Amino acid sequence: MNTFKVVVGSVSCLALLAACQSDTTDGTENESIDIVTTIAQIADPLSVIGGEHINVTALMGPGVDPHLYEATQSDISTLQNADLIFYSGLHLEANMMDVFSNSSVPSVAISETIPEADLLLDEEGSIDPHVWFDPSLWMIALDEAVEEIKDAVPDHADEFEANKVAYFKELEEMQQQAEQTFANIPVEQRVLVTAHDAFGYFGRVNQLEVVALQGLSTESEIGLSDVQSTIDTIIEKEVPAVFVETSISDSSIRSVIDGAAKAGVEVELGGELYSDAMGEEGTEVGTYIGMYQHNVTTIAEALSK
Repeated sequence: MNTFKVVVGSVSCLALLAACQSDTTDGTENESIDIVTTIAQIADPLSVIGGEHINVTALMGPGVDPHLYEATQSDISTLQNADLIFYSGLHLEANMMDVFSNSSVPSVAISETIPEADLLLDEEGSIDPHVWFDPSLWMIALDEAVEEIKDAVPDHADEFEANKVAYFKELEEMQQQAEQTFANIPVEQRVLVTAHDAFGYFGRVNQLEVVALQGLSTESEIGLSDVQSTIDTIIEKEVPAVFVETSISDSSIRSVIDGAAKAGVEVELGGELYSDAMGEEGTEVGTYIGMYQHNVTTIAEALSK
């Protein structure tokens, strides 16, 4: 099975061990490392798995679009002071690649460890980077990050492994529940209409047809023909609801609702979904599991009407 992986940075992960030596205060050993991630979908699981032995900072918070994000001077300083950097890759954080390339800190694109055969492509052959919407694939990516952390803090490797196994079991149960939820909805009603094409993996694993106005990246333009073709699909398939996303404008989806109304078809706004960004830290939707479950519940309730 072929895989591909990108690791950027002039300092090897083995050299990182020297930088992560234990600090001793009053004879007490306190071994931990500072990790910076781009998206919270990486940061939250790693914080659970790493526990007190890692300090995790996510650069991109709620409502932030990673496709368009550019590093600030503060971000660059944060990255320079990290021991490890994890980003998703697959062109998700396209505007940050120069920052990673010029960093002396080990930078790992965790999604690029997923087998190529498992990745989705759009009509133009571009890879869909939204792999966290298939938990089985996201576990592969997270496993790569955990192995890097083990190398950096070897004294706690067994603890990290145990935490990972327990957390991955929760993810497997979460996905099983999601599949059971959507199985209760007739196949012809499982049509998910969103603003941009972030839910391909979610649709594949949960057997939903996904219709998006915009392409894989929010940099792509939305034309009148995209709006009209979406309206035509809604009318043809009798889609009861469409959805907005927290990280991009809702204007395009509202144009679809208005256009359908002019055609004599009432379409509801089914709710707000988390796609490229999660919710506020400290809330349920600020966790990877909570975010995923919110999307499942919101979509299922709207499409069941």
